[in-house]
Amino acid sequence: MRKVELKMKEEYKYKTIKKLVETNGNKKRAATKLGCTVRHINRMIAGYKEKGKEYFLHGNRNRKPKHALTQEFKNYIIDLYLSKYWDCTFTLFSELLATRENIYLSVDEVRVLLTKEYILSPRSQKSTRRRFKKELLAMQQKAKNKSEKSKIQANIVAIQDSHPRQPRCQYFGEEIQMDACKHIWFGKSYSHLHIALDDSTGNIVGGYFDKEETLNGYYHVTKQILTKYGIPYKFKTDKRTVFEYKRKGSSLLEEDTFTQFSYACSQLGIELETSSVPEFKPRVERVFQTLQMRLIVELRLAGITNINDANNFLKQYIHKFNEQFGLYINHNKSVFEKQPDEKKINLILAILTKRVIDKGHSIKFKNKYYRLINKVGSPIYFNHGTTCIVIKSFDNKLYATVDDNIFALEEIPEVQALSENFDEIKEVKPKKVYIPRMDHPWKRKLFEAFLEKQEHRFEMVS
Repeated sequence: MRKVELKMKEEYKYKTIKKLVETNGNKKRAATKLGCTVRHINRMIAGYKEKGKEYFLHGNRNRKPKHALTQEFKNYIIDLYLSKYWDCTFTLFSELLATRENIYLSVDEVRVLLTKEYILSPRSQKSTRRRFKKELLAMQQKAKNKSEKSKIQANIVAIQDSHPRQPRCQYFGEEIQMDACKHIWFGKSYSHLHIALDDSTGNIVGGYFDKEETLNGYYHVTKQILTKYGIPYKFKTDKRTVFEYKRKGSSLLEEDTFTQFSYACSQLGIELETSSVPEFKPRVERVFQTLQMRLIVELRLAGITNINDANNFLKQYIHKFNEQFGLYINHNKSVFEKQPDEKKINLILAILTKRVIDKGHSIKFKNKYYRLINKVGSPIYFNHGTTCIVIKSFDNKLYATVDDNIFALEEIPEVQALSENFDEIKEVKPKKVYIPRMDHPWKRKLFEAFLEKQEHRFEMVS
């Protein structure tokens, strides 16, 4: 006769019915004890007399469910995760199975299947990691050979930290958190992903890849915000890198990125707050964890290997990300001001720097010489020592302001393109040059006043 092993509840029923039969006890008392009817007690007595202890085994014990996954299919899912989707969370893996592999499994099914093989999600909790690590270490001690030990050791992973929780802002556009993350997002080299996140809804409102954390990256993100949504109330940024007051080893004003970005914000009426503490802007710090788990996989599966393709892909991905993770945008509770036009955005997101006109009636900028020209394309000559402000607009056009007048800059080549003596030169009428109206705050006195204010603020902090 085979040995029958019962579970705790089954064992309790068996002992109660056995005692009832052997002592001819009270059936009503046994029914109360087991929480069933007397009629069911009679069924169990009859079953006990016919089959004995085996009767109390559940009928489905050791039976494989009809809808259970085959071992071959389980191995296929595990191999698919380890070979193609190894950096996905279980939720994302379940989604990609449905969209890319036409396999429909719930997140719980995926979780149970993978954790049985001691495969953890990159986003698993600390308690889960500690429990699995303890089990794996115990298994490692019992392992019989080195290959088995090394396989177990590969499944022991590190513990991740998290950022503190804080309440969201009330209005859409009230607070935009901006930051950049250095990571191998695509290809084999590091790149920096610049992100702007609305605090109230958790929606990404701007994103841009660049080789480094640069003013250019933040300007591109700001332009996306201004073009699509309008002017927000406040920016929260990091001042440890691109937003530090003075770039180390350089005295050039155009490389003083904090002043350039803050001046653009002041012209738009955007409040700018900076801090080197990560908890100052936890929501954008937190979203980078999600993007590292999801965006890297999407970029890899799309075959992205360069920055231009990555930025084109990012525009589509942000829309998909916001639909899945962002909260509903209530435009009635939006504090974004009206979107400025393209020309105004190009002029505001500019780099401004001081220059002095030399004896050749020209200025030097980025190791090239330029002369000032008016709207009809004629050069304008100023005395040596005249101070001007050079403006490099977002669309890379160059202008200069002298007092309250604005001029375009024309590069002076080192060698003439055509010779007056030996080349046939056709007479060309000077083209009309686009020069914006002087209603933009590019006046030297306004910019110098802003610089003095920034220097005074920096001295107060230091």
